[in-house]
Amino acid sequence: MNDQASQVTRPFRFGVVAPITSDLPTWRDRVRRIADSGYSTLLMPDVPTWQPALGPTLATAAALTDLRIGSWVYAAALRDPWSTAWEAHSLSVLTEGRFDMGIGAGRPGIEVELGLPAVSLAERRERMRETVAALRRFDGPDLHTPVVMAVSGSKSQALALEVADAVTFVLPPDDDRVETTNRVHDFLGSRDIELAQHVAVVGDGVAPFMAPPDLDTAALHAADSLVVLPSDPAAAAEEIQRRREEIGFSYFVIGADFADTLAPVVTELAGR
Repeated sequence: MNDQASQVTRPFRFGVVAPITSDLPTWRDRVRRIADSGYSTLLMPDVPTWQPALGPTLATAAALTDLRIGSWVYAAALRDPWSTAWEAHSLSVLTEGRFDMGIGAGRPGIEVELGLPAVSLAERRERMRETVAALRRFDGPDLHTPVVMAVSGSKSQALALEVADAVTFVLPPDDDRVETTNRVHDFLGSRDIELAQHVAVVGDGVAPFMAPPDLDTAALHAADSLVVLPSDPAAAAEEIQRRREEIGFSYFVIGADFADTLAPVVTELAGR
């Protein structure tokens, strides 16, 4: 990786988005299996009415294993900054520092679909800023809850550079690898920050709550999209190392349906 892209080569870590798509005993067994496979973080999506409330679900997951837990990601369009920050701080306290607060603007139109007033993009960004500021006040000098911010345009990137500990770029399904690489390198030229890669597709499978289920996976493979990893563990490990070397990604987040498939990759690369 070129010198501008990063001052530090960060060790690999791997997170899993594990929504409840089955009965609770099956989900609990899945969480435990994810922990036993070497993943670092158990993540939950913020999708009201489709999943149980995020805070209690994460607290339940934290009680099952010693994994880190996190929101992937709080949707600012749906959330009051003060109460979100308090929930995040509370999860950090109750897990003794094992909580990562992921936050983003939220999918366009999600608030209207749920019967809530429309929230402009500018207001969403302001809520993100206010949430992080409130979290820092609640944490005080003795606790630092890591913030992972989902970013897309230049204004959200600027906010992340100011307040986040890690970022994940919201990439369109037809993202151009060269353009994305240049965008990330420009971003990293301002500050050394952890880069998280949201991987919605493994092989031809699409992870629930990480991308639309009708995604054209053949087109993604043809475009060499960064939202895809191969299902073959050896090929996936090679591609992951390539992305860290060429772009800077070190934290890879996949769907729970693929946790067993990529477990050999985690065994090989985690912490390296």
